[in-house]
Amino acid sequence: MKIGIIGAGNIGGNLTRRLTALGHEVAVANSRGPETLKALVDETGATAVTVPEAARGAQVVVVTVPLKNVPDLPAGLLDGAAEGVAVIDTGNYYPKERDGRIDAIEDGGLTESRWTEQHIGHRVVKVFNGTYAQDLLERPRPAGDPERLAVPVASDDEAAKRVVRALVDELGFDTVDAGGIDESWRQQPATPVYGLRAGVEAVTRALAEASPERPAAHKA
Repeated sequence: MKIGIIGAGNIGGNLTRRLTALGHEVAVANSRGPETLKALVDETGATAVTVPEAARGAQVVVVTVPLKNVPDLPAGLLDGAAEGVAVIDTGNYYPKERDGRIDAIEDGGLTESRWTEQHIGHRVVKVFNGTYAQDLLERPRPAGDPERLAVPVASDDEAAKRVVRALVDELGFDTVDAGGIDESWRQQPATPVYGLRAGVEAVTRALAEASPERPAAHKA
């Protein structure tokens, strides 16, 4: 598939490494410009592009930038993407450490990914937000392996969710359907599933045990 990755930090960089190794055509962008991605491009064979170019023709677009930077993404970012593009959101809200106060999340009760959807104007698939970046490189396992890790996947777009779950399977991880985006609070920071390294059964149980009350440590 043709995949655009916006953000070349730990998650974005390692997804670039894995997806190119699997034979996908990857275009990667960051806020500092293509020239700053030379080392990653040389390592992986991905194509460095500007942020507005990242989604052009892409069947999957990964948005993996700090939440506070989502409003700075260019308008019409997904206009040139393939029809039915699946948009992956790996983002998390860290009000104290990084993002500052976002009123719509704090007061309006929006999930982090619903807020992201409103800014980019497209439905998203929330996945890998609680995954350790290094696990993308070191922990993939074949289907059926007892040590295979599972990750929750939330979206209102069932077709996009199927595409993303198949891609995650190809990357070497199981998935658990975590419902729609309004239910994605179950996998936000400080929930039982966040950062959990476990299989399908434990991930399913952790999602069920989550509380919608955002803990004080994760409020502005």
